[in-house]
Amino acid sequence: MDGKTLVRRTNFTRIIAACAFIFATAASAGPTVKTLRVDVLYWSMNIPGQVAMRKGLEQEAAAINRDADKKNQPRIELTPYIAGDGSAGIERQIAQMFEAVKRKPDIIIVQPTDNAALAAPLRAANQAGIPVVAYDQYISGGTLAAFVTSDNYQAGYLDGEYLAAHFPDSKELKLILVEYPHVSSTVERANGLLDALRDYRQPFRILKTYEAVEPNSGARAGAQMLRDFPATGSVDAVFSVNDGGGLNIVEALANAGRTEIVVASIDGDPKSVDNIRAKRLTHIDAAQFCGPLGAEAMKIAYALATGKKVAPHHLVPVFPITSETLQLYPGWGGPIPPRFAKPWQARVPYWEGTVRPAK
Repeated sequence: MDGKTLVRRTNFTRIIAACAFIFATAASAGPTVKTLRVDVLYWSMNIPGQVAMRKGLEQEAAAINRDADKKNQPRIELTPYIAGDGSAGIERQIAQMFEAVKRKPDIIIVQPTDNAALAAPLRAANQAGIPVVAYDQYISGGTLAAFVTSDNYQAGYLDGEYLAAHFPDSKELKLILVEYPHVSSTVERANGLLDALRDYRQPFRILKTYEAVEPNSGARAGAQMLRDFPATGSVDAVFSVNDGGGLNIVEALANAGRTEIVVASIDGDPKSVDNIRAKRLTHIDAAQFCGPLGAEAMKIAYALATGKKVAPHHLVPVFPITSETLQLYPGWGGPIPPRFAKPWQARVPYWEGTVRPAK
C-alpha cells in the first residue's frame, strides 16, 4: 500500500468516527422539544386587578419554563396583546383575536372585554382547531376549551350577606347598584348580592343603577350620584361590582361628607383595603386572588397544550375583607389562606379558600 492510499484510508476512518460521535450525541440528547406558542389577549392595563392577573399569569409561565428546562419538556413562548378600555377596547380585541387565529398558535388565552363580542373570533379559532382558554370573563358563542374565573357569584353573595347582617331585618335598605352588564363576572356579582339579600330576608329598594367599571366612569357615576341624592340619609348602601369604578365613587362620596353610606365592593384593590382600614365608607370588599387567577389560567392552558384533560370550568375563591378580617388577607398575589369563621352572622359560618371545578 502506497503512502497516498494510507492517508486516504486514515482520513475516511476519521470522518466515519466523527459522524458516529455526532449521531451518538444527538441520540443521547433525545428528540428536539417543541416550543409551545401561546397568544395571550389581555383586557386593560388601567385596572390594577387585571394588571395583577397578568403578572400572575406571566410568573406562572416563567415557572413552567424553568421546570420544563429541567425535565426536557415543552417550553412556552408568550405573545401578548392589550385591548384597552371602553368600546374602542372591545373593537380592538375582536381584531386582535382574529389576528391571533391567523398566527395559528398552539393555544390562545383571553381575558374578554365583552361576553358576546368575541363569539365570531372564538368560532374562527374552533374552526382552525386552536383551543381557547378564557379567564375572568366568559365568551357567549363558540366553544371554550376551559374557563377560569373568580367565584364572582360568591363575591356578590358575601357582600349581600354582610349588608344583611349590618342592617336591622325590619329596615328597608335604600340601595344603589353600580353595575356593568357587559361581562359575565360583573353580572354574576350583582346576582349574588341580590340573592343574598333575598335569602336573608333583608327588605331593600334599588334607588337607581349606574354603570361604571373603570376610573373615568366611576368618577362620572360618583358625581351624578351626589346630584341625584344630595340629602344625607337618602342612601343607605352602595354596591359596586368592582373597585375599578368603585374607588372614585368612594372618593366622591367621602369628599362630600357622605360618611353615613355603607359601601360594599369587589376586587380587593389596595386603595380599597386602605379605605376599610381607615373606616372610610367601604365596609366590605370581596377580594379576588388576582395573581392565583392568572396563574391558574396559565396552568390549565399548558395542560391542554400538552395533551392533558382538564375540567371545563374552574372557580377561584374570593376573600371577604372587613375591618375584622384584614389581618387574614394576604393581598392580591396570595397565597389563598385557610378557612376561618366569618365575623358576622351567616348561615354558612366558615369561609373556605379552595380552587374548585364549577358544578
